[in-house]
Amino acid sequence: MVHRFSSNQCSPVAMCVMTVLAWNWCSAMAGRSCTDTRQVYGEKGYSLSTAPLTQISGEHLKLCPQDYTCCSSLMEETLAQQSESDFLSAIEDSSQFILTSLVQRHRKFDDFFRELTDVAEKSMNQMFTTTYGRLYTQNSHVFLNLFVELRRYYSGGTVSLGEVLAEFWSRLLERVFTLINPQYQFSEDYLECVSKHAEQLQPFGDVPRKLRIQVSRAFIAARALVQGLATGRDIVNKAIKMNVGSECVRALMRQWYCPLCRGMPTLKPCHSLCLNVMKGCLANQADLDSEWNSFIDAMVVVADKLGGPFNMELAADSIAVKVSEGIMNLQDNSVTMSTKVFQGCGSPRPAPSRSKRSPKEPRANRKPFRNYSPEEKPTTAAGTNLDRLVSDLKERLRPMKGFWVSLPHTICNDDKIAADVTNEDRCWNGQARGRYLPEVMGDGLVSQINNPEVELDIARPDVRTRQLIMELRVATNRLRHAQAGQDTDFMDMEGEDSSGSGGGDGGERYSDDWPGYGPYSPPYSKPARNPSAPSRPSRPRERDRERTGSKWNRANQGRGTSAAPPSLTASLIPLVCVSLVLSVAPMWR
Repeated sequence: MVHRFSSNQCSPVAMCVMTVLAWNWCSAMAGRSCTDTRQVYGEKGYSLSTAPLTQISGEHLKLCPQDYTCCSSLMEETLAQQSESDFLSAIEDSSQFILTSLVQRHRKFDDFFRELTDVAEKSMNQMFTTTYGRLYTQNSHVFLNLFVELRRYYSGGTVSLGEVLAEFWSRLLERVFTLINPQYQFSEDYLECVSKHAEQLQPFGDVPRKLRIQVSRAFIAARALVQGLATGRDIVNKAIKMNVGSECVRALMRQWYCPLCRGMPTLKPCHSLCLNVMKGCLANQADLDSEWNSFIDAMVVVADKLGGPFNMELAADSIAVKVSEGIMNLQDNSVTMSTKVFQGCGSPRPAPSRSKRSPKEPRANRKPFRNYSPEEKPTTAAGTNLDRLVSDLKERLRPMKGFWVSLPHTICNDDKIAADVTNEDRCWNGQARGRYLPEVMGDGLVSQINNPEVELDIARPDVRTRQLIMELRVATNRLRHAQAGQDTDFMDMEGEDSSGSGGGDGGERYSDDWPGYGPYSPPYSKPARNPSAPSRPSRPRERDRERTGSKWNRANQGRGTSAAPPSLTASLIPLVCVSLVLSVAPMWR
């Protein structure tokens, strides 16, 4: 026979016994030692004066479950601050590889490109000063000014490479034209007339156009790459220096230090719990991922171009030969060109006195061109050559894709931060020891609408994150234009042939302008001047251009001469100087 007992049938003695047992159990729980909690808390450098010796009632807790606890109110507040600090440290540690890679590669590429230009300038100046003395120094400012402008462009200045190179070739034409006609005296206005109509004359042939394309592409790509590396570095720095919201701090505290308050300091949060907390706290950073991946892809493509047809070393090596070819074109056609100039700009005045010209130096005795040997190419600052720099950069860039959405996983995969995914039954689930049941959320702010750990307002995107996304878009756009040899700062200066004010090729096939890439030659064209872009003050003789120009036009009416587009180009310089001097050396002697 089974006896059923009810509370009404329970004797007073039985009720008393049950009350005593419950009291003893509660007293036992309250009397559990907090030695382990106090030890861990003290090792973090905090005073133990407010740490209970045994567990106490947890009604005062605001973040952790209000069960019996080893934490006072002050301890909970202190550990909440500690959890925020630990979180920021975890982000910084996880970002260290990508940040270090961007910083180091930016420094190496920047050092390399700057040293490449410096070595070229010093080599030119020393060689020509020693070999030609005063004849070179009297004209060296043409080349030195070009170096100044190229450096200014590379450093981020508002400089149009098309205008810089056009100015260089214009001044070079004036100097060489004077040398091939030493029997005349040319005024500033007269030389301006010569320069203005270089489009019809094409004194250097097609060389200026080819040099413009090669040098402009190299400098545009080099500047875009270095600026891109700096942008990536800055984006990472800004994104990881975040303001941690109160909801995130609450979730961090609950997963990392509530076990400590429960007297279980070695119990780690479940892996899935950690992921939900991190995905909630890093929701805005995850929204960077799409634009970040596009940015990295664009960087890889520009790096490929710098290792191939946009290679600055290749551009430097080809300048001397091409400039020499241009000057030889001018010298070979000097009589015809001078005749056209005299007809169009008028007869110049004879020079007051002429010194006897030295006999021409036989062509066979001219000193050969001197290109950099591999040992002389700049490797000191960068520690390597461009090919190795590009290869190393691409290896570093590719793993950076998906960085922001993988950041929660990177943090939670650290065995010091969360339990292993295989240990889901013996981990802290936010309330006690046991399996964490909620599903893991997706990536980004919108996906956190049902995040059980971090409450977020998905209708209010983070303004700072939006700004970083815009910075990435601008940088990506610049890189994509650099892939085509175009500078976004001067896109409005493009002509109908889409050559671009930055000296880019637009629709031209870049590979065919390099030795061994094919015979194709795009149309010879001059970029239009941008009226909105800042420019240097005009020289006095430029104010009378129209007067001399109209004279030229009257002289050429009815002749049927077709005006070819102007040739503007330039190069890395020291080599340009070599070509000029070698070509005009016989005239100087």
